[in-house]
Amino acid sequence: MIRRLRSLAVLAALGALAACKPAAPAGNTAAPFVAPSRAMTLTAKDGVTIYARLYPAEQPKALILLFHQAGSSKDEYATIAPRLVAAGYSALAIDQRAGGALFGPNETAAHVAGKPTYRDAAPDLQAAIDWARTQGPPVIVWGSSYSSSLVFPLAADNPAVKAVLAFSPGEYFDDPKFVAAAAARVSIPVFVTSAPDAEEVAAARAIADAVPRGLATRYVPVAGVHGASTLIPARDPKGAETNWLPVLAFLKKVAP
Repeated sequence: MIRRLRSLAVLAALGALAACKPAAPAGNTAAPFVAPSRAMTLTAKDGVTIYARLYPAEQPKALILLFHQAGSSKDEYATIAPRLVAAGYSALAIDQRAGGALFGPNETAAHVAGKPTYRDAAPDLQAAIDWARTQGPPVIVWGSSYSSSLVFPLAADNPAVKAVLAFSPGEYFDDPKFVAAAAARVSIPVFVTSAPDAEEVAAARAIADAVPRGLATRYVPVAGVHGASTLIPARDPKGAETNWLPVLAFLKKVAP
């Protein structure tokens, strides 16, 4: 009888320990990447203050400048930038004057009068380049939607830029050949992707085809969404993890 009571006590204790264990994560979802960051500001040549967030890597292979889509802000990269840091790249995400609160407040847009056009944001991107080229690591530019089109003239006019990543580029401006003409002047490696719908694929293909031969890498996802959001699991649960693979492979090739 005593032996039986002891056995029951042991089983009860083991059951209590099991109940105290943290619950296992549902499915196989990976923990989000985290990285320290700090707020900073830049000044465009026309005097506009550009609000930004820097995500520094310890020994960066490159410094990636992250430019957001329409109606958005630097917070578009709140989950993307830490993953780049984990891969060994520093990242600077900026608030452009043409933007909004899609992912979080756009501090630059909040302090600019009027309604800036997409092309009005070009000096903001240039301010990021001017700062980045003094930092040491190779500079890579990364655009989302309208900014993925602006990165082509930016790269063509700035020898400091060593590679381009364009997520959903298109001819978003009054001149229907503006982006393709800039892409034809680029002399560095370019990665171009889009959502998988026919219109976006065609727009991205036209720009990638304008890039000088051998420099463009084009990726069409099976599952994806517009702009850099294609890498955000909350926005693209079916495709984000797969879509990261060619991005990281391209970065490894241009900045190993």
